[in-house]
Amino acid sequence: MQAQSILLFLLLFGLGFAAHFIYKMIREKNGISKSQSQAQIIIEKAEKQAEEIRNRAENRAKKLVKDRNSQMQKMSSEKRREFSATEKKLKAREEKLGKEYEEIDRKKTELEEVQTDLESKDLALEEKQRTLDENIEEIKGKIEEVSGLTRESAKAELVRLVEDDARHEAAKRLKQIEEECNSSAERKAKDIISLAIQRYSGSYTSEKTVSVVNLPSDDVKGRIIGREGRNIRSIELRTGVDIIIDDTPETVVISCFNPIRREVAKISLERLIADGRIHPARIEEVVTEVEKEIEREIQKEGEQALFDLGISGMHPELINKLGMLKYRTSYSQNILNHSIEVGFICGMLASEIGYNEKLAKRAGLLHDIGKAVDHEVEGSHVDIGANIVKKYGEPPEIIDALEKTHDPQPQGILPLLVQAADAISAARPGARRETYENYVKRIESIEGVASSFPGVERCYAIQAGREVRVIVESDQVSDEEGAILSHEIAKKIEKEVVYPGQIKIMVIRESRATAYAS
Repeated sequence: MQAQSILLFLLLFGLGFAAHFIYKMIREKNGISKSQSQAQIIIEKAEKQAEEIRNRAENRAKKLVKDRNSQMQKMSSEKRREFSATEKKLKAREEKLGKEYEEIDRKKTELEEVQTDLESKDLALEEKQRTLDENIEEIKGKIEEVSGLTRESAKAELVRLVEDDARHEAAKRLKQIEEECNSSAERKAKDIISLAIQRYSGSYTSEKTVSVVNLPSDDVKGRIIGREGRNIRSIELRTGVDIIIDDTPETVVISCFNPIRREVAKISLERLIADGRIHPARIEEVVTEVEKEIEREIQKEGEQALFDLGISGMHPELINKLGMLKYRTSYSQNILNHSIEVGFICGMLASEIGYNEKLAKRAGLLHDIGKAVDHEVEGSHVDIGANIVKKYGEPPEIIDALEKTHDPQPQGILPLLVQAADAISAARPGARRETYENYVKRIESIEGVASSFPGVERCYAIQAGREVRVIVESDQVSDEEGAILSHEIAKKIEKEVVYPGQIKIMVIRESRATAYAS
């Protein structure tokens, strides 16, 4: 029974297992069949999509091919049109070149004809030239026979005539240019200078080389001389002057070319006379005191000059040397007064032309500063003055003006202004004086230079030698040659004569015609 149960159990278990296996097999078969069905569906779907993609690609490719063909056809038609236009241009150019070649050939033919004609004319001209040369030689021979002049003499005469004609034309042109330039320049210059002179009015006292001391009585002369002349020797030795005591009543003359020493001696002698004590010790004491006072006076005069001109910022040593100019003279003209006058005039001229007025005043005031020490230092007062202002820190414009002030043709506005102001101050009538002998010699030398030129009949130096009037022979000097003669006389005077200021040369030509009626 138990064995049957086990057998039954095994049978049932086997049946169950077989049933399970069969069920599983059936299920797997059903699953494969379903998967195959799904796969078939996917494949069909994919094939359908591929067909659609292929169709679209074919359509797109066809469209692209069609567009490309259309574009190529369009480009081909444009190229054909371009080629056609280019071909037309080339044909037109070819036709034009053909015409030009024809024109060139025609002109070449014409040129050949002209050249042939010119060659024939050249031959004819050469023949005529030979004939003309023969005629000229024949005429020259006849002229030489008639005139008695050789060919060289005739040529020289012709050259002289041409030179005279050219000189005449040049003189006429020179005169015309001078008149045109002077018509405006001289008028403007006169206006400016006259305005500057009228605006400035300063007093002036002529300086001399002697000083006169008035005495209370002639008895004082003996006291001044002293025992055996010791007092007068002490004064002369200490001051460096010459004391002249003669028969002139109540007067003692002090002579010295150095105005400072002369002024020291004059003041010292006046104080000794007023004090009454005149002996060597007292003379030494008084002279020392007066020298110190003069030094202070020099500084004061320099400062006053700066104040009068409105100038500031100058070195004290330069102010001192400026004050020393009070005791220096040039042609009897006090140099400090002259320098102040030049400063004022120079500033006025500068203001009229729009230049720096203060700088012009400064340059005018310092233009003769070298004369303050020219007796102590070697060199001209121009070089000395330039070195002094350079040493004491004056601007470069001032240094340049001082160096060029006395140049014949200074370059620059400031040197020209200073030179003009200097000439105005110096040339003023009565401003400067010379000795009679020097004056006569200068006048004679000026007249001698003017008389040395051919064609001059007579000449006169007037206005203290500042103007020369030259009278010429009318049959030897023409009006145009007179203008040239005035320039030549001026140049020769500049080279041979020493003179202050300027000299005006006036050439006078006069012709007279006389007839008598009977």
